[in-house]
Amino acid sequence: MVNTLTDHLPTKNSILCAEDDADTCDLLAFLLSDYDIVFAESIEESIMLFKQRPFDLCLLDNWLIDGFGIDLCRQIRALNSTVPILFASGVGQKEEIEKALDAGAQAYFVKPYFPEELRKIVKDLIDQSQDNANAQKP
Repeated sequence: MVNTLTDHLPTKNSILCAEDDADTCDLLAFLLSDYDIVFAESIEESIMLFKQRPFDLCLLDNWLIDGFGIDLCRQIRALNSTVPILFASGVGQKEEIEKALDAGAQAYFVKPYFPEELRKIVKDLIDQSQDNANAQKP
């Protein structure tokens, strides 16, 4: 068995971020620098990435270049019923928030980004998911 220093280093939790605005991606990369973030600008690209590797959280915008975040949320839920999904959008109308939650999201964050609040929501969702997964282990 190979025992290297990297065997003992904690790995970063990973986030799939579906966002088509480059400035928002830059901001999220900065605000969530403690995480391994993979960005996708479309539903198609997001699903392709989601199928390629596991993610600890999905962060979705309402509008993407090829459709709506709600549709992406439903597709992710069809593939995985437990990964936490967080919407982060400039749309804060009650109807849109309810649609996102009905599609399978756990939380909805209305822009602008308040750094500490966003970090707390992301951390809490990942921690809850990991606690649930550990509780289900025999």
